[in-house]
Amino acid sequence: MKKIKFHITKAERGAAFTVVVIPRAKRNEIVGRYGDAIKVKIAAPPEKGKANKELISFLSEKLGVEKSRLEIVAGATSRSKVVSVIGMSPQEVEERLLS
Repeated sequence: MKKIKFHITKAERGAAFTVVVIPRAKRNEIVGRYGDAIKVKIAAPPEKGKANKELISFLSEKLGVEKSRLEIVAGATSRSKVVSVIGMSPQEVEERLLS
């Protein structure tokens, strides 16, 4: 089996990474790597932005940053999203999400 590394891009003011969201889960949790993305289960339904809001709250808690430093920059209506975090290096993001 080929090992695929989770890919985080260095951005101008922080880092950006791809998230595959599974809404309506029993609880919020990081499942692990999923190709070049990270798979995250979110308890909220994908209605009226509820899952996106809960995703930002959950990632904020896991990364130890304020919600205002996180943004969904692509894929707001898709399960596959690109999330940016201001003021954090790709290495810090990987350590906090996958360890």
